[in-house]
Amino acid sequence: MNVPNQARSSLSILVLHGPNLNLLGLREPGIYGSVTLAEIDQLLQQEASSLSCQVVTLQSNHEGVLVDAIQAARTQHQGILINAGAYTHTSVALRDALAAVALPVVEVHLSNIYQREPFRHHSFIAPVAVGQISGFGVESYRLGLLALVHTLKTGARAN
Repeated sequence: MNVPNQARSSLSILVLHGPNLNLLGLREPGIYGSVTLAEIDQLLQQEASSLSCQVVTLQSNHEGVLVDAIQAARTQHQGILINAGAYTHTSVALRDALAAVALPVVEVHLSNIYQREPFRHHSFIAPVAVGQISGFGVESYRLGLLALVHTLKTGARAN
């Protein structure tokens, strides 16, 4: 996990990146753009600093590693920002872990999953998330972080 320097706030967000996101910048740039995962993480660190919170980032191609991180988040973080990649559409285990820890979750995707193949239209995560942001490229992550921090600071949740 990438842990930043001491933050100005005790508000901590776990950012999870799922399978193949380590290949951003190389993988299908027409869909995902040319920005790398390291650049996304740097953007999130900068945005977190401006929001007086911290982010801890983790990318894994392994479902169990992501489940373990979600379970550990219960005592270490106040919210989770997640791009589960392909696991969005297949993983009941991630969905159940997110539900079990009962932390606010925002789901993000670089591409608009509803404009893609039909199998990508279903998210197992969306029903246990505060919200979902997709289709805005890297901006999806920044908007997701803003929404999650707003939810945590105000307690506001859409019904």
